Amino acid sequence: METPEKGKYTRRDFLTRVGAAGAGLAVAPYIFAEEPQMSRTNVLLITVDDMDYASLGVTGCKIPGITPNIDALAAEGMLFEQGHVTSAICQPCRSVLMTGRYPHRNGALGFEPINLDTPTLTESLGPAGYLNGIIGKVSHLDPESKFRWDFAAKGDKIGPGRDPRLYYKYSKAFFEQAKTDGKPFFLMANSHDPHRPFPGSAQEAGKAKRSTRKFPKASRYYKPEEVEIPGFLPDGIADIRQEIAEYYSGVHRCDEIVGEVLRALKETGFEDETLVIFLSDNGMAFPFAKTNCYQRSTQTPFIVRWPGRVKPNSVNHDDLVSGIDIMPTVLEAAGVDLVRGMDGRSFLSLAKGEKQEGRDRVFTFITRTAGRNDYPMRCVRSKKLSYIFNAWSDGKTVFKNESQSGLTFKAMQAAAEHDEKIADRVKFFRYRVREEFYGLEADPYELNNLIGAAEHKGAIAEMRAELLQMMVSTNDPLLDTFKKEMS
Repeated sequence: METPEKGKYTRRDFLTRVGAAGAGLAVAPYIFAEEPQMSRTNVLLITVDDMDYASLGVTGCKIPGITPNIDALAAEGMLFEQGHVTSAICQPCRSVLMTGRYPHRNGALGFEPINLDTPTLTESLGPAGYLNGIIGKVSHLDPESKFRWDFAAKGDKIGPGRDPRLYYKYSKAFFEQAKTDGKPFFLMANSHDPHRPFPGSAQEAGKAKRSTRKFPKASRYYKPEEVEIPGFLPDGIADIRQEIAEYYSGVHRCDEIVGEVLRALKETGFEDETLVIFLSDNGMAFPFAKTNCYQRSTQTPFIVRWPGRVKPNSVNHDDLVSGIDIMPTVLEAAGVDLVRGMDGRSFLSLAKGEKQEGRDRVFTFITRTAGRNDYPMRCVRSKKLSYIFNAWSDGKTVFKNESQSGLTFKAMQAAAEHDEKIADRVKFFRYRVREEFYGLEADPYELNNLIGAAEHKGAIAEMRAELLQMMVSTNDPLLDTFKKEMS
């Protein structure tokens, strides 16, 4: 059995080399090399499912105590008011987060695997010494072989992905593993709340009957009179108010999940040395939100906490950041070489309170829904304006998505029989038009399409040109269709 030469090995290196049999060696006379310190930044990426931007206390929700844990996270870091996801659908959104590439450049236009030649965030972090972990939504990053998870809590462990206790259990297990291994970590913790079925809803009861996975009870069930209806939906309809209340019960339980993940981080001693990024994968699963390119489809509560580097209680009001920027941001924070070919860029300097040019536009995409139906849409938006191109809209094709399940859209259809305004809204949602243009200061819910307004002709032409430039530079499959439309 060898004994260590003076300064040749660290204690851990030596015991690894000689195995358990060497653990009892009398090595006191020998001086080990200094143990290396974990100098790389830990990263905790928290995503929540189908959460509307304005659902948090910190973003304006007036329901008392709706999101205390997420609000506290924002108070300890920076809230980006102009944060967006790149594609407002579960799987395409997460594929963008983990590749830094637009959907048509990573291969996941809808619920497909990414291209095998597309580099992923975890493929960069793993060789740099990171422990990569994921909780929930594992199947939404496909193929799994491209993401190199060292730790994965799948549906067999977390059930429907809505139990705060299980998120605490597996988060803490992961953090303890990182501590034992002496590695920096990247954990992607994905809450399934507030995705449908909402707590206490008929959809939840029906799904529970068909599934062996039990839905946990919510700690708080909201009443219809306690909630506000978002401005893109009609108010005064009982079923809509009921479903919005059910949604908020899911928002509150989601906040508890976030709180439990953060509690595990703190208890394991990693809180002060971990970059935490929080966002939703898309807007709420209601008409004119999820699976579209509207403001409340892609605008997300975007929070960054990094103790000692990001100023607490800070808000970025103006710079547009996007899900496409997550991978380059994490790589920069981790001190890992950036991957060539990414469409996004790091916003780390913004989080530190510095200036960054070129943050006045974002591009957003829809191509294929979870139902495998193609409804290609492209959008370019600024803080004040948005332009949307609906390549699928032909006056005949009917738009269908998950948001039409449940109570709300059926209630809108019923109300449309005696309310002309709601009837127009339902028709517009189902058929759309080829182009939409909105002034967001006067019309934040994008209710008044100004595409034909002469006074906006110049702004519309400018945004068309910007969208065309993006399509050309990224070889967007809609390029020829858009060129033909504009000719």
